[in-house]
Amino acid sequence: MDFDVIVVGAGAAGMMCAAVAGQRGRRVLLVEHSTKLGEKIRISGGGRCNFTNVHTKPEAFLSRNAAFCRSALARYTPRDFITLVERHAITYHEKTLGQLFCNESATQIIAMLKHECDAANVHWAIPAAVERVKQIVRSDPDGGTHFEVVTSQGSFRARSVVIATGGLSIPKIGASPFGYRIAEQFGVPIVAPKPALVPLAATPEWLAQFGDLSGTSFDTIASCTGRPVGEHFPAFRESALVTHRGLSGPAILQVSSYWQLGSGGAVTLDLMPERDAGAWLAAHRSENRSPGALLEEFLPRRFAQSFAKAHGWTQPLAQLSNATLEVIAQTLKAWRIHPSGTLGYSKAEVTLGGVDTDALSQKTMESRAVPGLYFIGEVVDVTGWLGGYNFQWAWSSGHAAGLAL
Repeated sequence: MDFDVIVVGAGAAGMMCAAVAGQRGRRVLLVEHSTKLGEKIRISGGGRCNFTNVHTKPEAFLSRNAAFCRSALARYTPRDFITLVERHAITYHEKTLGQLFCNESATQIIAMLKHECDAANVHWAIPAAVERVKQIVRSDPDGGTHFEVVTSQGSFRARSVVIATGGLSIPKIGASPFGYRIAEQFGVPIVAPKPALVPLAATPEWLAQFGDLSGTSFDTIASCTGRPVGEHFPAFRESALVTHRGLSGPAILQVSSYWQLGSGGAVTLDLMPERDAGAWLAAHRSENRSPGALLEEFLPRRFAQSFAKAHGWTQPLAQLSNATLEVIAQTLKAWRIHPSGTLGYSKAEVTLGGVDTDALSQKTMESRAVPGLYFIGEVVDVTGWLGGYNFQWAWSSGHAAGLAL
């Protein structure tokens, strides 16, 4: 069978691309190795799919080429996707920080995308494992090249192939390095992938002091320092969570991506967001309470006590020197933690790195060196913040390729 376009991967980016190309009159085949569509959509947002973020901006994305995402994001915005959601009568709400969730179920987004593909006469091959992709020189009068995609359901040919197979995060739902293998096969460079938006593992020494606080959360501003030395990445004001293996929670997931891009040094936590720690301690200078008891005013009790004990702050405030109080204030505003690593792809929300954006057109997502070969979504070296940004990249990049096919 011959098609104009074969899209490999029926996730967020793949279904968006297939629907847009089909709506433009292209004959599209969508190939998916799983028996289910959009599994990452289904499990996202606690089953309600954080499908976009109204504050989406290029600065919220990490890539070796920071400007690459601008074109696609500008041409298909959160408002555009919200309009699609509203057209399908899917009700939604804003949770925090611009994050939009379905009121009912993430399966509504999957059904919406499936409906858009069906309405555009997209053909399906599911489940169909892709065995190989090869480029063939055409012998017809038009000349040029096309691609043959050999699958467990047979061989298919098309003028263009779009790789939308995602990254390595959450392997239990079928993540694989397939997209990277195809890129390498055709000589398209790869930025080494890493788990992103992922919990951080702590050292045995840190766990000995705080590991028994697993399940305890606290408000913080998380940040880290990268290369060159002294360059600070964005700071994130959200909650952190102590786990039996280290730290998690939104603030930690956010900063984990930057920590890996940086020197791999310390993550810094401000335990008194928007407060002057020195002034606060000075106001309680004459009290006989211990620092741990005082910290219970804004930190969970067990965490406050363990934090003070770990730093040796056991005497009443009235007995502490001014120098010690200054150290306490500095530590509360910049608690430095040296993670031992991450918890890996099984716990990661997305993948950092991927197909090198310098090898792609930022307008169309097409390979510069291999005409007709496109890469979209998570497989590309564009990684967003937590909170709907990565889904927006899927919609935007898929739409950009769909318009170009």
